[in-house]
Amino acid sequence: MFSKLFGRKKEVKEQQESTGVSDYSFLGTDMHSHFIPGIDDGAQTMQDSITLLKAMQTLGYTSAITTPHINFDHYPNTAEKILSGLESLRHELKEQNMDIKVKAAAEYYIDDYFFQILERQELLPIQDNQVLVEISMASQPSNLHDILFNMQMKGYKPILAHPERYLFFMDNKGIFNEIKDRGCLLQLNTLSLAGYYGGDVRSMAEYLLENKMYDYAGTDMHHVKHAEVLQRFTTGKTFQKMQKYSFLNHNLLAV
Repeated sequence: MFSKLFGRKKEVKEQQESTGVSDYSFLGTDMHSHFIPGIDDGAQTMQDSITLLKAMQTLGYTSAITTPHINFDHYPNTAEKILSGLESLRHELKEQNMDIKVKAAAEYYIDDYFFQILERQELLPIQDNQVLVEISMASQPSNLHDILFNMQMKGYKPILAHPERYLFFMDNKGIFNEIKDRGCLLQLNTLSLAGYYGGDVRSMAEYLLENKMYDYAGTDMHHVKHAEVLQRFTTGKTFQKMQKYSFLNHNLLAV
């Protein structure tokens, strides 16, 4: 699959020259991905990690903040485990002479385990005090506003991952204004805008983009298929709209 992705580079370049569309270099840094091997549902081996990061370079990214899941029921990772994995990944990148900067944060699933970590103030931020969180895809937490408030009381600024994928918000889009008013940032999954998760999710992503609700954009890349979808997406008109959006990614730096 990796050769398939890079075999399309000439074809994509020709399409880009005819449409004026380029790559994701306008973002510079990706801030949501799963590149540390063997600790969640993303890269499983170090070779997977290297393959995905080569794909990121092809897509135009110069740096990445990778965000392993921390979810007690499935991936009870710790900051120590993530940072150890990051060290190994950076060592391999150096061995491979790859010029892409990578740092690590985490994607926190809001559950009881998260509250324990929050109480100890042991979170890995995207940058400064900004922390990436996700909620259940099945149902809205009844105390979502309280959760966001508690994070802020501990000195953190929440970034809600892929809000367009929480389809229980479909009939209550006003909640995004409430969330934003309470100081929460929103992060687009570019895969959502590309239609990877289906038409309903894409429509929600388009709505949030049109209404300038997003703050960041992330790939949420787990495997090479995601890279292939992201590359095909660069040839469409929706991508041109995304390019014109004022995402905050350019303020991030993976060091």
